[in-house]
Amino acid sequence: MSETERLRRWRLVLGGGPADGIGCPLSERDLRIDQALGALYDSDRKAGLGASAPSVPRWLGDIRDYFPASVVQVMQRDAFERLDLKRMLTEPEMLEAVVPDVALVSTLIAMRSLLGGRTKETARLVVRRVVEALMRKLEEPVRQAVNGAIDRSRVNRRPRHAEIDWNRTIRANLRHYQADYKTIIPETRLGHGRRSRGSLKDVVLCIDQSGSMAASVVYASIFGAVMASLPAVSTRLVVFDTAVVDLSDTLDDPVEVLFSVQLGGGTDINRAVGYCASRITRPEDTILVLISDLYEGGVTEGLLGHAQRLVAAGVQFVALLALSDSGAPSYDRALAARLAALGVPAFACTPDLFPDMMAAAIRKADLDAWAAGAGIAAVRADPGPDG
Repeated sequence: MSETERLRRWRLVLGGGPADGIGCPLSERDLRIDQALGALYDSDRKAGLGASAPSVPRWLGDIRDYFPASVVQVMQRDAFERLDLKRMLTEPEMLEAVVPDVALVSTLIAMRSLLGGRTKETARLVVRRVVEALMRKLEEPVRQAVNGAIDRSRVNRRPRHAEIDWNRTIRANLRHYQADYKTIIPETRLGHGRRSRGSLKDVVLCIDQSGSMAASVVYASIFGAVMASLPAVSTRLVVFDTAVVDLSDTLDDPVEVLFSVQLGGGTDINRAVGYCASRITRPEDTILVLISDLYEGGVTEGLLGHAQRLVAAGVQFVALLALSDSGAPSYDRALAARLAALGVPAFACTPDLFPDMMAAAIRKADLDAWAAGAGIAAVRADPGPDG
C-alpha cells in the first residue's frame, strides 16, 4: 500500500476538516464517502442525518454506492441505534432504499403495528426479498440433509437394485471376500428405506417470539416452510410468548408467518411445550425443536415435567438457544443444564448448520456428540437442586 493510500484511509477513518493535520486531500468521491460516514458517526457532534431529515433515503442510496453489502448492513444497524431511525421506517421512500437483511426484517416485524397503507406494503416487499434470498440459500441444503437422513434411517434388508447402499453392503460382507476372484459375495444386502406415501417423521418447531429471539424467528420460519414442502416430513410451527399460536396452516407462505408473530412480551415456555406435547401422536418418530433462550416466565417445574415425559416416550427433543448468525447467546444457564440432565441437548446453532442438525436428529444420533463434532459447545447436564 502506498503512503498516499494509507493516509487516505486514515483520513476517512478519523474524519475531520481540511485542517485536520493529516494533510491528505480527498477526491470528490472520497468527500462524498466522508460526508456519508460523518452523517452517521459524527451525528452526536453535529446535525448529521437527523431524526426526521428528508436526506435519509438519499443517504441510504449513497452508502449502497460507496460500500459493499456487508458494510452497508453494518451501517444500517448502526443508524437504527444511533439516529433513532426506527421512526423513519414509517416512510416508504426509506424502505425502498434499504438493503434488506435479517436485522431489518426483525425491525419491520416488531414495528408492523406502526406501519400502514403504502408503507406496510413496501415493508412486506422488503421482507419478501429477504425471505426469497434466504430460501434460495437454505432450501437445497435442507432438502438434501433431511431426505438423505430419512432414506438412511430405515434399513431395508431386501432392497431392489436401485435401493442398495453399496458402502454398507460391502462392509457387511467383507468376510465373504473371494481372493481367487478378487470380489465379494454379497450374502447380505442392505439398502435405503423405501418411500412411503405418508410422512415418515413429524417435526415440531416451537419458537420463542420474545424480542431477543427475533433473528431466530426469521430463520425458523424459513426452515419450517422448507420442511413443510417435503412429503416425507410433517411439520408443525408454533410460536409463543405468554400465549401460544399454531401457525402450521400458513407455512406455505413464510412472509405471512413472519407478519403473524408478535415480537416482545413475556414468555411461557411451559405452556408452549405442553401444547406441542398434546399434538404429538407418534413420539418415536417425532422431533421437537424448542428455539428459546429459556428465560422462563411460566412454571419451570411444569416445563421440566413435560420434557421428562417427552424424552421417556421417545421424542427427539432439542433446545436451540439461538438460531442465528450472531455469537454466543444470552440464555438461562441453570434451566438449560437441567434440561440437558433430562436428555434434552441444549446449544446454539447457526443457520448453515441447522440442516445437518436436523439430519442427525432424524437418524436419532447423539446430538451432544454431533454438536461437539461441529465445534459447538453444548450445555453440560445439571440434575438441579434436588440432585
